Amino acid sequence: MNPPASATFRIDGALCGRVRVPGDKSISHRSLMLSALAVGRSTIDGLLEGEDVLATAAALRAMGATIHRGDDGRWTVDGVGVGGLLQPGAALDMGNSGTSTRLLMGLVASHPITATFVGDASLSGRPMGRVIDPLAQMGADISASPGGRLPLMLRGLSPAVPLTYRLPVASAQVKSAVLLAGLNTPGITRVIEPVPTRDHSERMLAGFGATVEIGQDDDGARIIAIHGEAELRPQAIDVPGDPSSAAFLAVAALLVPGSEVRIDNVGINPTRAGLYDMLRRMGGDIVYADVRTVGGEPVADLIVRASALTGIEVPPDVAPSMIDEYPILFVAAALARGRTTLRGLEELRVKESDRIAVMATGLRAIGATVQELPDGLVIDGRDGAPFPGGATVAARLDHRIAMSFAIAGLVSAAPVVIDDIAPIATSFPTFPTLLESLGARLDPAP
Repeated sequence: MNPPASATFRIDGALCGRVRVPGDKSISHRSLMLSALAVGRSTIDGLLEGEDVLATAAALRAMGATIHRGDDGRWTVDGVGVGGLLQPGAALDMGNSGTSTRLLMGLVASHPITATFVGDASLSGRPMGRVIDPLAQMGADISASPGGRLPLMLRGLSPAVPLTYRLPVASAQVKSAVLLAGLNTPGITRVIEPVPTRDHSERMLAGFGATVEIGQDDDGARIIAIHGEAELRPQAIDVPGDPSSAAFLAVAALLVPGSEVRIDNVGINPTRAGLYDMLRRMGGDIVYADVRTVGGEPVADLIVRASALTGIEVPPDVAPSMIDEYPILFVAAALARGRTTLRGLEELRVKESDRIAVMATGLRAIGATVQELPDGLVIDGRDGAPFPGGATVAARLDHRIAMSFAIAGLVSAAPVVIDDIAPIATSFPTFPTLLESLGARLDPAP
């Protein structure tokens, strides 16, 4: 499907049906890496087949893992075992993937091999010092380009030196790199994070059979300890649907009268599911059905029914668990009864766009009442009344802005035209198709 760049989404009735959103990118990366270090064959269903994840697969193949995609979309990985990575015959091309680079540096750091990491112009401009520092303390010899950038050459050390490392800046990628290096390091490697970050790595490591211990220090900081020289067991992984992608369909079902939608296999990791907690507090009818654990990750099918929402004050401390979902929460708040206050969101100013300013401008254009704050928004809701609509909004090449106003268009009296929906493909290429399968329609802008 090649939708027009400028378009509007409309619906004449309710959203009804059952869908599945694309796999979570963070978990897709880690599924491939841990499967490559397991002894035996793992299978992965639902892998996100974007360029970043494919770069991870190619690098792992270059270091000895056998990775194959079947015609049915299932991936099989025959792992080499912890400590079994082989010397790659050429530089590892990471494309634009910072996650691939940082996590694979952790894997290589405790293996007796040398790998050169290269990337595109964008990736080559990103500093890697935050990862270089702890891995060098574990014994890796890293020669980077000026500024700690790619290309860089990493010579691993085996046995590496176990480390207790306090993160100076909250980073799930740096934490994961150190834990992955600790897999093949004698003794216990610890990471201390003063601010909790996404915990996919520690959950999946435990799911694959590594000994992982979670605790706190006297200051309340989270301590993650991994016991080295682990033997990972192969797994059958069903990558959860990305909760950030599912959020748009869930809010659409809440807002469009008469709707009932089931979204299968969505990740409900507490470090990612803050939006659903807030929507429930607002009165949203969201049920977690068939809750289960897959590869150490909690997943469920979401059953979402149209609901009358009430405005709330969103606690700033939930931001890390839903930072990417605020744009669509702004839309939900604008149709709720009463006032919603959202603060502590300075990070939204430096995403793909200034999401606070862009959402405030767009919401006002379609009839919402919004007050912009330096660190958030105050939104006075319409008590379920549709937006007047009848405006063109600028998505600023931001996929989440475009999808948020696509959903707003479903609950507007007159069409809401999005100036460019092409960026949606960067994270959720099936978004238009899934919306149409539920009863919406995509129309070219007049």
